[in-house]
Amino acid sequence: MRTGMVALALGLLALRFLPALPSVGLWLLLPVLGLMVLPFRTYPVALFLFGLSWAGVQAQWALDDRLPANLDGETRWVEGRVVGLPQHGEAAVRFELADARSRHGSVPKLMRLAWYGGPTVNSGERWRLAVKLKRPGGLLNPHAFDYDAWLLAQRIGATGTVKDGERLSEARWAWRDGIRQKLLQVDAQGRTGVLVALVLGDGAGLSREDWQVLQDTGTVHLLVISGQHIGLLAGLVYLLVAGLARYGLWPTRLPWLPWACGLAFAAGLGYGLLAGFEVPVRRACLMLGLVLLWRLRFRHLGAWWPLLLALNGVLLMDPLASLQPGFWLSFGAVAVLIFTFSGRLGPWRWWQTWTRAQWLIAIGLGPLLLILGLPISLSGPLVNLLAVPWISMLVLPPALLGTLLLPIPYLGEGLLWLAGGLIDWLFLGLGMMAGQIPAWIPVAMPWWSWAMGAFGALLLLLPRGVPMRPLGWPLLLLLVFAPRPTLPEGVAQIWQLDVGQGLAILVRTRNHALLYDAGPRFGDSDLGERVVVPALRKLGVEALDLMLISHAHVDHSGGAQAVARTIPVQQVIGGEPEELPAELQATECESGRQWTWDGVNFELWRWADARESNPRSCVLQINASGERLLLTGDIDASAERALLEGPLAVKTDWLQSPHHGSRSSSTTALLNTLQPRAVLISRSRGNSFGHPHPTVLARYRQRGMAIYDSAEQGAIHLQLGRFEPPGTMRLERRFWRDPAPAH
Repeated sequence: MRTGMVALALGLLALRFLPALPSVGLWLLLPVLGLMVLPFRTYPVALFLFGLSWAGVQAQWALDDRLPANLDGETRWVEGRVVGLPQHGEAAVRFELADARSRHGSVPKLMRLAWYGGPTVNSGERWRLAVKLKRPGGLLNPHAFDYDAWLLAQRIGATGTVKDGERLSEARWAWRDGIRQKLLQVDAQGRTGVLVALVLGDGAGLSREDWQVLQDTGTVHLLVISGQHIGLLAGLVYLLVAGLARYGLWPTRLPWLPWACGLAFAAGLGYGLLAGFEVPVRRACLMLGLVLLWRLRFRHLGAWWPLLLALNGVLLMDPLASLQPGFWLSFGAVAVLIFTFSGRLGPWRWWQTWTRAQWLIAIGLGPLLLILGLPISLSGPLVNLLAVPWISMLVLPPALLGTLLLPIPYLGEGLLWLAGGLIDWLFLGLGMMAGQIPAWIPVAMPWWSWAMGAFGALLLLLPRGVPMRPLGWPLLLLLVFAPRPTLPEGVAQIWQLDVGQGLAILVRTRNHALLYDAGPRFGDSDLGERVVVPALRKLGVEALDLMLISHAHVDHSGGAQAVARTIPVQQVIGGEPEELPAELQATECESGRQWTWDGVNFELWRWADARESNPRSCVLQINASGERLLLTGDIDASAERALLEGPLAVKTDWLQSPHHGSRSSSTTALLNTLQPRAVLISRSRGNSFGHPHPTVLARYRQRGMAIYDSAEQGAIHLQLGRFEPPGTMRLERRFWRDPAPAH
């Protein structure tokens, strides 16, 4: 039976690794094949086929419910019900609309919407909204969070921006939102947002600084409701009933064991529903129910059965859960604990058990965090020794009890005030630790290095005395000191990052690194911090020899401060240095300045007579072994005419599309003189500026130029000096991503 459960799990998990989904006919054929092999006693094969078929059908249904391509960018009136917990930010309210329908055609059932400057939106309300619809998708960058996969896992079929709307009915059955509103009115000593995250699993109230502290100290799991919280509450209820029965305080007419198990499961399930019933909570509730059921029947369940049955239960309920990093971390952490603590000879003291659990989880989850592209907290094992019991024993009980007793004047608020103070003390300590030891963002490594490091972690999880166990440490160090490929002389590595409506291009030679523009910053959304810095770290950039900011517009310079705060920058040059923040200490772009790095030649140019910001952009030409790339910023037609009178008016292989493909740029004279064979466009999909303009695209196509567009292909990777076609993120096929269109 266990073999069959493993086969079923493998079939359900296989969906995660498919580059594309087969036809519907194949999904329907798989169960038939499974039934055909059953008479031959190959039930594991049959269960594998059943699991794969069920997962594939669910994925196909989710894909079929996406916004049709012909409606992408269109504005439609839709009606629906607000679900979940809306997030009210400074600039916009963001929420999900379920059961959506339109009188003018079918639309996805679930949408994620943003309403800039809109009214208050509450869960449970019904609205009629005018929405500019978009197909679900996000930024695609190397080794970054896959927003496309997350949207599909949530079964969100469209995103959009609300233009207008009217409320059709008031909130109904929105008890979670009602509890949140009451919690937000409580004085929690400045930590109301953290309190709401702990009680309801809603992290919208946490500041960017709070999230960074939690990430640096490896304590995000404390505020993401998980099995630890569910198990603690259920255990407290079980022990309370058992204690009352032991001392004769439990009613004798009620058998204590069934009541203890039933109340413990009800408490855990209730907390899970309160927290939104996400993947870690589902896993915890399933395992809790199995353990309590076996306890009720006085049977020993073993360690692996609850985990295996919970894994299959979660995936059968939602096969797309495997697309979320939290799924792998949740089950991975429990698997590490079971593997390391089951079957050991001799007892450990409680303090040995607790400290070893933290370090073993850190070792066991290290390779998993690497493969998922997540930061690794170096201080996490030490910090969690105190933070876990602090939250579990001191903060969680008064927080939940205070929430339950809020209708009683002063009592509930007093308990929440106490919980808020305890949270504030904890964050003071976490902040001090995060300032000393930030999270480590490891460099992307070859698969063989990761595999050997993961094998080393497995060896270290084995009991003492196992042969070859000491080899685990040198193998594990391959994850830290992974070999890095080096560029040959005369070759430049170019990455045009996907930063939406902005620009950020990394240029690397054998021993040097340059960043041309740093991505946009709009309000509290800093793409320099969110995208550029993690990408530089993942690509192994430890310092920048030069950060060149073409001009001062926020879509090019907005992320510069975040980059300079995080990564050492030797020099900053700008087309408008006086308009950049003083802390950057930028110097002026000097036309004619040239230098050579590792056999790659660089030259700057700027129009001296420019009066406006865009034409003042600092232009950079890169020449690697005769293959040229021209980075143009946002120059317009007048600046292009001036450029053609200078030394950079030579045949160029690659052109960064001036001003994101604006109609005012990419003139016929520029294209005829430079004769580029390909163009790089950086912009956001469906942007309000209409970039790139159809007439500009027509000019590119008339000349047979290859078009590489970040909005359609994600980040673009080029080895300048090798005269090879570039790589794009959408060439890495995933069934949940739209394929890149052909130009």
